[in-house]
Amino acid sequence: MKLAKQFLALAGLGMGLATASTATAQETDTAIFAGGCFWCVESDFDHVEGVLETVSGYAGGTIPNPTYQNHPDYIEAVKITFDPSVVSYEELLTAFWHSVDATDAGGQFCDRGHSYITTIFADGPEQRAAAEASKVAVADDLAVDGEIVTPIVDATTFYPAEDYHQDYYLKNPIQYNYYRFACGRNGRVDQVWGDKSYLGINH
Repeated sequence: MKLAKQFLALAGLGMGLATASTATAQETDTAIFAGGCFWCVESDFDHVEGVLETVSGYAGGTIPNPTYQNHPDYIEAVKITFDPSVVSYEELLTAFWHSVDATDAGGQFCDRGHSYITTIFADGPEQRAAAEASKVAVADDLAVDGEIVTPIVDATTFYPAEDYHQDYYLKNPIQYNYYRFACGRNGRVDQVWGDKSYLGINH
């Protein structure tokens, strides 16, 4: 009988742990940011404490099931799943602004065109209000003349990119590092934000 009670107690403990784990899994939030090449945005946000997952993909377009070869009105974006008890949406916004050239309306760095513009896809009024406030506040951090032109729009359906794009910087580090350097991303971010470049990102 004593063993049976111990077994039941352990089983109950296991169920409790499972319930706690499920609750923890549910206490997450998401953000969608576009900042040029999604490989780079994914890499940057993988270095933010509290970020649980990053997925490269396409957002803001109209045709169903876009692909890398066919996403005419989509923007390369990254969907970020995060633990709000560790990092807030506002802190993610800070990391986003300081990792892109928010003064460039025509693309990012060497990547030009609509697919590579910066955009914040706000999921609901709270995210939109936070993004709008952050956009105003962060203008004081600019180390160059210009204004922040990044649009803030309502989140639409996010389509994950092909598997070979996911974790590209980990799968192909030599190609990725060369691309990032040759595209001038880090150098331009340093120019735009000065000593606040990559604020909140632990490279």
